[in-house]
Amino acid sequence: MAVHARPAAFEGSDGLSYSVELCADETGEADRPYGAYILFLRWRRVGESGVEGHVETDFLTFGGSEAEARGRIGMMRLSEVKDVLEATLRAREASGSRRRWWDAMRDEGTP
Repeated sequence: MAVHARPAAFEGSDGLSYSVELCADETGEADRPYGAYILFLRWRRVGESGVEGHVETDFLTFGGSEAEARGRIGMMRLSEVKDVLEATLRAREASGSRRRWWDAMRDEGTP
């Protein structure tokens, strides 16, 4: 993003397009209070342009502040981010968790 003034985007091994959002949140751990992770937004292939879903990583970097954790994850090379996307897609495939949120809600009996 620092080079091109826009989020990075990749085509995943699943044939879908993903853009990258770097996120940070509180960890609940005193020795590393903030962690940063990557949110990969999945874009629709058909119909109106827009986000249709996402995959996200666990915390990948940590810091004493949100800015510190986000700064550390922001140092990753694009090739590393792409590798993280592929590893995340493989893990999702292996776990069988490819259901859309509305399918999961319907299975739980929520209208």
